[in-house]
Amino acid sequence: MTEVGGGTRVFAILGDPVAHSLSPAMQNAAFRALGLDAIYVPLRCDAAALSPLMQSLAQQGGGGNVTLPHKVAAAAVLARHGNGKDQPGICNTFWGRHGLLEGTETDSAAIVAALERLGPPGNLWLVIGTGGSAHAALLAARRCGARVAVRSRSAARAREFAELAASLEIPLAQDGPPDVVVNCTPLGLSAGDSMPLDPALVPERGIALDLVYRRGETAWVRALRALGRHAADGREVLLEQGAAAFERWFPERPAPREVMRAALRAALG
Repeated sequence: MTEVGGGTRVFAILGDPVAHSLSPAMQNAAFRALGLDAIYVPLRCDAAALSPLMQSLAQQGGGGNVTLPHKVAAAAVLARHGNGKDQPGICNTFWGRHGLLEGTETDSAAIVAALERLGPPGNLWLVIGTGGSAHAALLAARRCGARVAVRSRSAARAREFAELAASLEIPLAQDGPPDVVVNCTPLGLSAGDSMPLDPALVPERGIALDLVYRRGETAWVRALRALGRHAADGREVLLEQGAAAFERWFPERPAPREVMRAALRAALG
């Protein structure tokens, strides 16, 4: 589209921070490619503003995505989960339908797709972090029938995460070298961040996925590659979850994945 008018559908990414997000570049490229009268914008918001923004965007025919730190809170706002009976407890995609605010999570399938590009996801996963993205990684592990171990700086949050895994009937792993390591923390988003895990602790045949993405990739991914590990940042996860979100907003149109991938490639170099 070339002009925003009264009939333009507005979509947004809600979270804090959102300035780094490439979802606007990716989704606006998709809208332009298909000639859709729609626009996608980043909106930084706190917890109190989350529900009103989701409701308002959906009621006006739009929708959007939810990122850190609101993915769990967003699930509680929904009138109906797009997953039907399988309500995962997190939401990263929302829209309006028949006057109701609906939503779902598209991250877990995207994580599986990104891992499969690196190699076969193994039977033991190490998830670093305990927030909404880690919840999505749990659901991804369930899709793959894997056991999960967690690493967290907070013992209390690690216990809560273990309880969540048990409630989802996901077997917990106590020890052993992981086949898959997924960084679900924001470490690496800012220059000078410490690494989420010593790269040497990723087994030689293991694969690693960093959900953080940035120009030139993260220092953790570069260090893993230098050791010969199969590793990737979160750009493919961003693409796949964004394509799935697009198809929820426009169910009659397949997402133009190559257009979206090209937009991400141009933004990330």
